[in-house]
Amino acid sequence: MKFKNLCGHYTTITRHRHEVIKNCQKAGIFWQGLGHDLSKYMPEEFLQGVKYYLGTRSPNEQERIECGYSRAWMHHKGRNKHHFEYWTDYSPVTRRLEPVKMPLRYVIEMFCDRMAASKIYNGSSYTDASPLEYFLRGKNGRFIHPETSRFLERLLRMLAAKGEDYTFAWIRWYLSRHEDY
Repeated sequence: MKFKNLCGHYTTITRHRHEVIKNCQKAGIFWQGLGHDLSKYMPEEFLQGVKYYLGTRSPNEQERIECGYSRAWMHHKGRNKHHFEYWTDYSPVTRRLEPVKMPLRYVIEMFCDRMAASKIYNGSSYTDASPLEYFLRGKNGRFIHPETSRFLERLLRMLAAKGEDYTFAWIRWYLSRHEDY
């Protein structure tokens, strides 16, 4: 295990987590943000992250290239409700695995997470359009409930067009008046 990878991975996931907490506070879900991504510090995720650390993108991507899948991601997505991949279940109607509509507060955390990841990985080239651009690149291959996808895209488009202050104010307003989307 390289010391450089250990320090780099720890620093990256901690900076990301702190950025998400800050975003969650702005969105009005501070307490939820405090629990964000704690599983990344568990050995099942942390050690894989150190092993495949690159610094410019998620180590899960490199692990997939080398192994065909990511053990760390499999562990992570099953423990973190802000990932749409967590929200799948077998439908009693189709008897197939189907995406489930996410609860509102987890979609908001997912928005905060995507924004933070874009800031961390894009660095000085980040713009308020960066999270939307990333979302749109993978949109067609995503296994996500259509309503969840539409609501997340709405937030990302709002961020790109009107900026952080407006979007977070709108989210706080929306959360104060709605339990669903």
